[in-house]
Formats: sequence, structure tokens, C-alpha cells
Amino acid sequence: MSSNLPVGHHLDSADPAALLAHRLNRHTFWCGQSGSGKTYALGVLLEQVLLHTELPIVVLDPNSDFTKLGAVRDDAPAAEAAELGDRTVRVLRPGASDDPLTVRFVDMDIRSRAAILQLDPVRDADEFNTMIRSAAAGIPEVGEALVDWLRKSDDERFQRIAVRLENLGVADWNLWAWGGRDVTDVVAERADATVVDLGSFGTPEELQAAALAVLDDLWARRDERIGRLVVIDEAHNLCMPNPSTPLEKLLTDRIVQIAAEGRKYGIWLLLSTQRPSKVHPNALSQCDNLGLMKMSSARDLAELAQVFGYAPQALLDRSPSFAQGQVLFAGGFTPNAQIVQVAARLTREGGSDVAVPLR
Repeated sequence: MSSNLPVGHHLDSADPAALLAHRLNRHTFWCGQSGSGKTYALGVLLEQVLLHTELPIVVLDPNSDFTKLGAVRDDAPAAEAAELGDRTVRVLRPGASDDPLTVRFVDMDIRSRAAILQLDPVRDADEFNTMIRSAAAGIPEVGEALVDWLRKSDDERFQRIAVRLENLGVADWNLWAWGGRDVTDVVAERADATVVDLGSFGTPEELQAAALAVLDDLWARRDERIGRLVVIDEAHNLCMPNPSTPLEKLLTDRIVQIAAEGRKYGIWLLLSTQRPSKVHPNALSQCDNLGLMKMSSARDLAELAQVFGYAPQALLDRSPSFAQGQVLFAGGFTPNAQIVQVAARLTREGGSDVAVPLR
């Protein structure tokens, strides 16, 4: 297989355009305003990663846009369709019977469990310490069984945690594995692509907790130095400039930490969003690759020019006039900055716009 990833053709010359596969070992920032074709174009890149590399992809997918990454289109060229058909794409969905998206609460990092329960290690010192001790206490998984177990304890601190679980509704989340396999087990199996469908949860907290479980586990396994492309779609939902809740803060901190230190361990981020100003600047500044689609906001373009000094200003200035599916690629994964019209998708799109009803 070629080390180049064909993604379309040059806008100005119609010559084939490609990205350098080996330079995906740097973090990538992918952005474009609504209607620019951002998700479609990102799908084109991920298809080429599947075709030309053995790099496992993990997609944190809050809008269910990549859930059909394993479904090849009927009109895809035969050779590429056959290659993609040989790839293993796992899609984890809440409530699914085959590949459910679940998390074992008792196996989560202690700080993550505390954040879910909104426990502060200083303000709530007793309950926080109880969480630490509970890891060795043989407690059951989250749910009615855990609440009952905590309530029956002679320790008043366990009883207070039971009340907190009920008051926050955490015991009723559709996320918990009940002691069975969870999302980290599937990610560890290193399918060609693992799509974590976060879009079907009932609360933002469940979405954030599931994403945090994946990222915590990848970070805990970092010394394995297994290269992975971790795609965080709609990154502004998970890596905020000003997180407010304990769960948002911990999730943002983990992504910023991976952005700062993960590259040497083979955890390579691809952050996709509509607005660069909505992503934490300490994650944004660590990205050495840029994919920019149509962006009309002068403020956003000025910020991009400041952060991504390797992107030529003359090409950035063309972004407001981009048609759907046109991308400025700059940085390490392209020999020279280039504007590309992306190729047609080989797999089906997941999410779709709501149609206007006609009379």
C-alpha cells in the first residue's frame, strides 16, 4: 500500500491530492462551519487511513456521524470496496445487543468516579476517601444493587454516597456494564476502527463519562506505545475553554494532557469542530496538522492564523469562499499547503440533516 492517502484533487490544478500517512503521528485540527462538509470530508480521510495503514482508529462520535464507517457504498470502486470489506469496524452503541456501549464504574479512575458523583477531594474529603477504600471492598457495579449495598453498610459515609448516587440519577444511567465487558475492553482489541457512538445517551453527563473512560484507559495504557488515531468529533463538547462541572473539567484536562504528552506514546488526536474558539487553547496549540474548510468568521480566521503559523495567510484568506467539500491542508501531513476538493465517500454517512417537509 502507498504511504500517501489520496483524498481528492487540487482545486487550482485538478491534479490528484494526497496526505502523508506517516505524519498522522502528530495531532490534527479539523474545522469548518456548519454546511462546509466537514464531517463528509473527515470521513474521506478516515476511509483512506483504513485502506492504506494499519493504524487503529478510535472515534468519539457525539452526533452518530461515523456509525456507518463500516458500510461500503454500492457505487464504491470494486477494488477499494473489497479492501474496506476486509477491515474490522466496531460500532458501540448504548443499548445495543451485539456491541453495547457500557462502562464499568468500579474500574474507572478514582478521580473520574469522584467527578461523576461531584465529589471534591477537599470539600468532600470523607466521601472521597470512602471512594478510594471502596475499590478494595468488593462493591457491586453501579445500579440498584450498588445503592442497596451502600445503604446496608454500617458506615455512614457509604450511606451518603448511596444518597448522592440516587439524587444525581447516576444509578439510572444507561451507561453501566453491570460487571460485564465495557468499552475499554473493545478498544483494547484494536479493531481497524472503533466508533464510540455517544449520540444516543439521555444526558450530557453520560456522554462525557463514556468519553472519559476511553481516554483515561488509553492514557493508563500509554506505556504500551501502540499508535492510535483518536478522533474527537465536535471536540468543543468534550474539550472546552471554560469547563464548569467536575466532569467537564476532568475530561478537558485529560484531552489537554494527551495533546501535550500523548504524541510520544502513540496517542494521536484529531480534533474536529466548527469553531476553534470553542476548543481549549492548550489542546489547539499542540496540533501540527490543519484541515480547514469554509470559515466565514474573521475572528476565527485570525485565531487560526495566529495558532497555525505554518498555514499561508493567502490560503487562509480564501476560506470564506470555499464551496462544500473544499479543504485547506497545511502542516506536517502535506508536503506543501494545498487546497483540495475532497473525493467521493466510499462508505455511507451516519447522521443526516432533517429535511424540510413539503406540501
